[in-house]
Amino acid sequence: MNLKSTKYNFLFQKYKSDIYNYSLYMLGNQFDAEDAVQDVLIKTWENINNFNVISAKAWIIKTTHNRCLDLLRKRKRTFNKEVSLDENVEANIIDGDTSDLNNMIDNKIIEEKINQKIRLLPDNLKSVFVLYEIQGFKYREISKALDIPLNSVKVYLMRARKKLQLELKSYELQEVI
Repeated sequence: MNLKSTKYNFLFQKYKSDIYNYSLYMLGNQFDAEDAVQDVLIKTWENINNFNVISAKAWIIKTTHNRCLDLLRKRKRTFNKEVSLDENVEANIIDGDTSDLNNMIDNKIIEEKINQKIRLLPDNLKSVFVLYEIQGFKYREISKALDIPLNSVKVYLMRARKKLQLELKSYELQEVI
């Protein structure tokens, strides 16, 4: 195995989940996320010798972010992620155990509503929110990856949180009525 393959395999194993999860949140569906991952991995292979493996995280996330924005620009309609029951719920239905089934379904519906509201955030807010809250990136990593000032990262995160809080509060009020 040559050095290029070794570097690529290391990066692939280390960042494939981050690339997919970020793409899924940004694009809202599995198929587009998988396409974005494939495109980013191809670009990574093609450019493997153009960046330092140690600082590759920022390059990979920036490339992923740009690819997601390209796909969002090409597509004008909104996709809705399918609500799928996990295996435990399906097993409970088959076994006839409905004790926690309602809670599990309610939690799944709430989780989907939150994800839907995240997907509706403006791209700049959504990207910072997903990287920080879901992917666990630090402010500086986000700043470097998205090539935006550190203060902008903090402001975008605050705005995203406030917008989600407002949206979800209005959802809560609708449910009560």
